[in-house]
Amino acid sequence: MPYKLTVNGRSTTVDVPADMPLLWVLRDVLNMKGTKFGCGIGACGACTVHVGGPAVRGCQTQISAVGAKEVKTIEGLSPDGSHPLQKAWLDLDVPQCGYCQAGQLMTAAALLASKPKPTDAEIDSAMTGNVCRCGTYLRIREAIHLAANGGRRA
Repeated sequence: MPYKLTVNGRSTTVDVPADMPLLWVLRDVLNMKGTKFGCGIGACGACTVHVGGPAVRGCQTQISAVGAKEVKTIEGLSPDGSHPLQKAWLDLDVPQCGYCQAGQLMTAAALLASKPKPTDAEIDSAMTGNVCRCGTYLRIREAIHLAANGGRRA
């Protein structure tokens, strides 16, 4: 069945089954490889994207549930890496293996969109469920604070 989508500001139509996860539409149909497959059950956060603003798990979101809501992936966060979170991630050397980072960044971006100056507790709550097997959680929290402070260290 054809579905009209807006992904990162661009309109496209995909002809896929209604129950196909958004993750596979992005990766396999639209060839957008930034969103990662992690666990397939929505527990790790590697596949996090925005649908209509909020962060959702792409592996658990069926294409039929997207409707007219805009989809934003890591590729749409900024075309040149200039998003404050991307800059903070680099400034603080957050990534190690990097596999989870697209999901981490998309979750953090949704958090900052709803809470521009989050507390440690709000960051921890929002980021729960995004698994980093390298254990960079403290740097992730620090990078979110750095982005929230406009790149200025507190």
